[in-house]
Amino acid sequence: MKLSDVKKLHQKKFRTQFGFYLVEGEHLVLELINVAQRDSSTLGDITLYVTADYEAWVKERLDSSVSNMKVETVSSQQMQQLSDTKSPQGIIARVPLPNSALYSERSQTSISANKSSAEKYIYLYEVQDPGNLGTILRTLAWFGDFTLLLSPNSVDPYNSKVVRSSMGAIFHVNMELNVALESLGERFERFAFLDMNGSNITSNTFGDYQCYLFGNEARGVPVEALSKLNATAYTIAGSGKIDSLNLASAVNICAYELTR
Repeated sequence: MKLSDVKKLHQKKFRTQFGFYLVEGEHLVLELINVAQRDSSTLGDITLYVTADYEAWVKERLDSSVSNMKVETVSSQQMQQLSDTKSPQGIIARVPLPNSALYSERSQTSISANKSSAEKYIYLYEVQDPGNLGTILRTLAWFGDFTLLLSPNSVDPYNSKVVRSSMGAIFHVNMELNVALESLGERFERFAFLDMNGSNITSNTFGDYQCYLFGNEARGVPVEALSKLNATAYTIAGSGKIDSLNLASAVNICAYELTR
């Protein structure tokens, strides 16, 4: 790709068109290198764009046996153009989008037969805040055995803000995009969601569900959809001094409860 096209990957429509996203900064690229060196087949062909200051850094950390990662040196001015930060560190990776993330609403990934029977599915309905999504990815990567399902009209998990806030977790969480809320009944039999009047999540039954539904930060999950899915309500007990909990915090607490 031309550098002028790489720069366009900060926009979703060009990520869709070219099939790549960008990973910027030393910490994230190091995690990317570690993943590639463990199993290069999981990521596809990656290009690292580095300034002269980072050439030695990459050589020290990148095993020469990793054939799917090439390095291209660019000037500081070119790096400034590629970056969406005011003071770029000098290292950016161009990474192929996973096949399940190519934004096709007509080709959703079905449940794989080799997935663990203990695996849980977290469904996010029209989540909008990149920081929330990045934090949720970190939590699901930490605990493992979760697949994240994102509805249409959710924030793009491959935009730079989500990628940065995920702190590398985006490389470790199975995701499916554009999963319609109406389609879930064809895939799962039992659903749970959070509500102020539900049973406590510490209940022994909280772990008995296949799919856990979490709604938009402002509107939640549509009530009519919850009714059609016959979803069971649970609550995170609090002091009662406020009437809501941040979305990422709610998912974090539930993920902990499901894995403890």
